[in-house]
Amino acid sequence: MNVLNLLFGFGSFYFLVRMLDKELFGIWALFVATTSIFEMARNGLIQNALIKYLSHSSTEESPEILSASFSLSAIIMACCILINIALAGYLAHLWHYPGLAKMFYAYSVVYLLQGALSQLQWIEQANLSFVGILISSAIRQGGFFIYVLVCFIFHYPTSLMTLIFVQAIAVCTAAVTEYFFVRKHLMFSFRIHVGWIKKLFNYGKFVFGTAISSILANTINQMMLGALLSPAAAGAFNVAGRIISLVDQPTTALAAIVFPQSAKRFATQGNEAIKYLFEKSVGTTLALLIPCLLVPIFFPGFVVRIIAGNNYPETIPIIQLTALVCLFNPYDLMFGTIMDSIGKPKLNFVILLLFTILKLTLNFVLIEQYGIMGAVYATLIADVVIFVVKVFFLKKELNIRLLNTLIYAQRFYPEFFSNYIRPVLKRQN
Repeated sequence: MNVLNLLFGFGSFYFLVRMLDKELFGIWALFVATTSIFEMARNGLIQNALIKYLSHSSTEESPEILSASFSLSAIIMACCILINIALAGYLAHLWHYPGLAKMFYAYSVVYLLQGALSQLQWIEQANLSFVGILISSAIRQGGFFIYVLVCFIFHYPTSLMTLIFVQAIAVCTAAVTEYFFVRKHLMFSFRIHVGWIKKLFNYGKFVFGTAISSILANTINQMMLGALLSPAAAGAFNVAGRIISLVDQPTTALAAIVFPQSAKRFATQGNEAIKYLFEKSVGTTLALLIPCLLVPIFFPGFVVRIIAGNNYPETIPIIQLTALVCLFNPYDLMFGTIMDSIGKPKLNFVILLLFTILKLTLNFVLIEQYGIMGAVYATLIADVVIFVVKVFFLKKELNIRLLNTLIYAQRFYPEFFSNYIRPVLKRQN
């Protein structure tokens, strides 16, 4: 599913960046960044809690849990939609595009449909079934991608509002499809179970806070560039981020694998096992990541032209510095994964919140002085500061040594050659 989302998401970006002018693409990037916050708010608060409790529930408890999760989801969506409507006019003025307000109003429909789809997918996931999730995700992402592709091939003009309507149709179709996969699990209790609502909320509140802080930290550069400079500047920064996110896939993939392993090892083997897992995982990720980063660092112009076309030369220096920032990502992601698995999500949330505040402050100061590159400098400085803070807590909590991660990274290459390349060469000879 992650591979499909990556392919369809990047494919849509690849064609949109060529179809829309720089100003409109910047507005679309700002719109997507803002609406992603609402999505993360709902997902962060409900998803993990619903899956955890529903997967271990009895037949009698399942209707109560489902009713509580739908009630909590409805409350969150109502709050987010009210905030969305209240901020729509202000954001349209802030980012110098009057039509943005109507886009946010129309998004409320997509948000409701996406909420229904997400709930159904989480229910299927809790019941250890994934076929419906795969198919509905392909419909949601693929439907939008196909529309963009057809417009690009046949040179059909499109508008930002039309893109939102297409999203709504794709999400609605996906939700109806997912319903047929989970309808046998849909058992509701027709009364409000406050106890279960509290339990779901208490479990998900730190995941919720971390998710919101994370998405803000990742999108705040674009938002401030759109406000302080122009939507086109935000769009250029988004292009750089999209390109680097392709390079950074090993980090995200390995973090998803490490979480269940770290939780299990902590429960059975203690801190020493977690220490080894962190150092080994970060070292392996760095070994995979560094060769990938060499391409955008040394050939940024080539990368930009291949992926985004010829309209974004200002993205070239952004990519080079952003690639350097990526070296901190394995430490950042694994830190959050390890802290959550050893029962310290609050520490992870507080550090991420401080990072977001620091990044916001630095962006405000440096964008005014250095323009679009100020956003890159702000990210680099904030990452260095928070990296030092995380290293301190890793040393304090688990006695993790930074040098060991580099040693494991260096060992990866000869080990990979001995275990995988050499046997192939021997078989060929």
